[in-house]
Amino acid sequence: MSAQSKIQQLNDKKAQSRLGGGQARIDAQHKKGRLTARERLDLLLDKGSFREVDAFVVHRTHDFGLDEQKFTGDSVVTGWGTIEGRLVYVYSQDFTVFGGSLGEVHAEKICKIMDLAMKNGAPIIGLNDSGGARIQEGVVALAGYADIFLRNTMASGVVPQISAIMGPCAGGAVYSPALTDFIFMTRNTSYMFVTGPDVVKAVTHEEVTQEELGGASVHSEKSGVCHVAADSEADTLYLIRKMLGYLPQNNMEDTPFVATSDDSLRMDETLNEIVPDDPNKPYDIKEVIHMIMDDGNFFEIHENYAQNVVVGFARLGGHSVGIIANQPAVLAGVLDIDASEKAARFIRFCDSFNIPIITFEDVPGFLPGTFQEHHGIIRSGAKLLYAYCEATVPKLTVITRKAYGGAYCVMSSKHIRSDVNFAWPTAEIAVMGPDGAVNIIFRKELEAAKDPVAKKAELVADYKEKFANPYVAAERGYIDDVIEPKETRPRLINALEMLSNKRDSNPAKKHGNIPLKLMSLRATLLLFVAKQSPT
Repeated sequence: MSAQSKIQQLNDKKAQSRLGGGQARIDAQHKKGRLTARERLDLLLDKGSFREVDAFVVHRTHDFGLDEQKFTGDSVVTGWGTIEGRLVYVYSQDFTVFGGSLGEVHAEKICKIMDLAMKNGAPIIGLNDSGGARIQEGVVALAGYADIFLRNTMASGVVPQISAIMGPCAGGAVYSPALTDFIFMTRNTSYMFVTGPDVVKAVTHEEVTQEELGGASVHSEKSGVCHVAADSEADTLYLIRKMLGYLPQNNMEDTPFVATSDDSLRMDETLNEIVPDDPNKPYDIKEVIHMIMDDGNFFEIHENYAQNVVVGFARLGGHSVGIIANQPAVLAGVLDIDASEKAARFIRFCDSFNIPIITFEDVPGFLPGTFQEHHGIIRSGAKLLYAYCEATVPKLTVITRKAYGGAYCVMSSKHIRSDVNFAWPTAEIAVMGPDGAVNIIFRKELEAAKDPVAKKAELVADYKEKFANPYVAAERGYIDDVIEPKETRPRLINALEMLSNKRDSNPAKKHGNIPLKLMSLRATLLLFVAKQSPT
């Protein structure tokens, strides 16, 4: 065979690999409104940057007639490329080949890419579109999943791991994405569930669609499994590119600097008026964030889940920061189970990857009630506390209004190693709100008063004057400075610059024991039944 013939043979094999399961299956994928594995990579990566690995691999299984069904490259496309010129490692499952099912060589291809990512310190992005384990390969397929799970765990906190759910993701397939840092989903075309609708119906007699069971809306609004939901696959991939711009390549690097024309000394007079005079009146903390951050940009994470706390990425003075903020416009910004866990996980990610944390605090406390207590609000609140205490990155706090009770302690107070704490003049730092405090402290006086209403109003006004302000805390050094709201942007940028060489550490240990949820299935079912029962 001549050299030209050999080159032609190579090109033929590459063409065969690029076809995946064949044109008919590619057409079927398109009819479902989904892109192919390679089309997704073309959108995700810089044009012409993708370099494929293991394009010629085929499975080794002979059982159940699989020896007569071999596809070059098997059911996943792997390799590396760049996003905005920065190296990333990628794998994209190919639903046109055996429904994207994971077998031995499929897993080996993913593991090879993950190993390279760890050795070279670059993000891993997985585009998932798979029916689960390849049943014909039995335990070998299960072993492949476990090999991937181990690498997900070892890579956690070392390189960013991002999963995009681009189609079905069922059974064991859901656990690799769950171990990664962020999960993106596409509405109406992507699904995640441990057991599908048919199994649910067989076991519980409950009829449910794929979308109702594990669609993007369900996981972005109810379960919190999905961090970002998009309306199309193209949008999903665009948002991954956008988020990566805020992240370092690995845990040893600083965040990327992005030059901005937004003046670091800019002040927005609107901030001086944004907190209402009435302490019970809400305002939107997102407006505050947009007014302070570079160019008004804010990349929100978990936008539709536990909306009483807001988390996401932004830039200050060109540097990436992580934002955690109580949202007075939702449940008065109170902390509950979901909000606490949402914020805690985001804090731990930021700390893992050297991203400074900015906290905007307006919190009346933790949400009371039997549901919260029975579902472990104590433990969830402790997770948030643990995350803030453990974090060693620069931590800055701005108290805009309420900072009551234990929630004051938890939300990055000076006492848990926050570096710089500012308060606006509208800040109220106290054990509880004036109304509740007066009811407890002056109970006997109110009972004996001729006009309890007038007496209470007098006592509330006196309490506000003495305690519902930032100056008692400032006198003790718990607040570093009370600032005009319009000054917040330049003061935060200046503080970040001051902390740019911060070094802090935790005691030497194998790892800590963060409080985990221990709610029993039985207790959950009892609560569910109780809620469904007629009163």
